[in-house]
Amino acid sequence: MTVRVDRDDSIVTVTIERPAVRNALDPATIDRLIAIFDELASDPHARAIVLTGAGDVFCAGGDLQWMRESLALDDDANHADLQRLAILFERVWRCPQPLIGRVNGVAIGAGAALVACCDLAVAADHSRIGFSEVRIGLVPAIFARFVVPKIGIGHARALFVSGEWITPERAFEIGLIHAVVAASDLDHTVRDLARRCLAGAPGAIATTKRLLDTLAGADSAVAALTLTTLADVRRGSEAQAGIRAFFARRPPPWNEKG
Repeated sequence: MTVRVDRDDSIVTVTIERPAVRNALDPATIDRLIAIFDELASDPHARAIVLTGAGDVFCAGGDLQWMRESLALDDDANHADLQRLAILFERVWRCPQPLIGRVNGVAIGAGAALVACCDLAVAADHSRIGFSEVRIGLVPAIFARFVVPKIGIGHARALFVSGEWITPERAFEIGLIHAVVAASDLDHTVRDLARRCLAGAPGAIATTKRLLDTLAGADSAVAALTLTTLADVRRGSEAQAGIRAFFARRPPPWNEKG
């Protein structure tokens, strides 16, 4: 099992359950998450959804084996591979119910983007969040479409260009996280927040979220651009060299000292 679904009355908790690889996403996990969010979108009994990771990590981004295998993909396979990732974030972002992120540890790359897709997010005070794609020659293209509406272009530029990890307190300051609590208080805070979300009418909440999407101006043209950009970059020489350097545990070419 790569994803676990638990129900407590009308509150549904979706847990990425791959602790051995720090809850990293691979194609099977991505497909499972897509199926779960498709099912929940039409479930009248699901009134609030909590998204989290097993153990003490939220999600460490892309699975290393998946990343390694991407080096051998041709153009068509590369595009199809990333299309599934784009579909996942589309489904999570457009979830009609209140979506609450329970950030129980590291959230990097795709994990940080999942946090951005949540309507509300609560982080344990030991968590760290970041977008490190540029450090291995990749770009957070698919993620940008969801991160920028959440924190604005200025903060997104700072995070994306530096590739640095930030504390939950800093994430709170820029609007990526909505509360920071001690790890011992995380479950209580998330549960209380989910129950308060039940006070809203389900149809009104779903309509409000659709309205906000329209106002944000995220359309199919933007989605296509982000996917094409990442597909092109991932097949490019810089990303190929950066990923190989990562697995070889040596500096990428742009950091080598001559």
